[in-house]
Amino acid sequence: MNAPEFWVFVAFVIFMALVWKKASTTIGTALDGRAERIRSELDEAERLHKDAQALLNGYQSRLADAKKEAEAVLAHAREEAARLQAQAGSDLEASLKRREAQAMDRIAQAEAAALAEVRNLTVDVAIGASRRVLAGGLPPAQADKLIEQSIGELPKHLH
Repeated sequence: MNAPEFWVFVAFVIFMALVWKKASTTIGTALDGRAERIRSELDEAERLHKDAQALLNGYQSRLADAKKEAEAVLAHAREEAARLQAQAGSDLEASLKRREAQAMDRIAQAEAAALAEVRNLTVDVAIGASRRVLAGGLPPAQADKLIEQSIGELPKHLH
């Protein structure tokens, strides 16, 4: 026990015990502080995660609503397009029927005008033949021949 190495060892052990006691308190306090900071950061991260999840759910809900609304708008647009197409078809058909009726009226008017012109021409031919007969003093056989010839030409002028 009188050996200096023994006393150096005892002094070293006492020194280490004192240092350990002081250091363990400081280290424990530092570790507790660090653990508290980590716990608060984890709590903050958890809170941020919940906020982010709530935002994500809100955006997903809005996206689903927007998709439903877009589908509804698209369906309405398709229905409107089909209705407009059907209406355009019926309007076109009515317009074609009106134009056909107008064309038929014009044709009927043209036919009536042509018939009137043929009748007028026939009357003019008959009057001309009558004048020649009356003015020329044709013999009755020749006058009959001219009248028969005028009557024979009537079908050519009527068609």
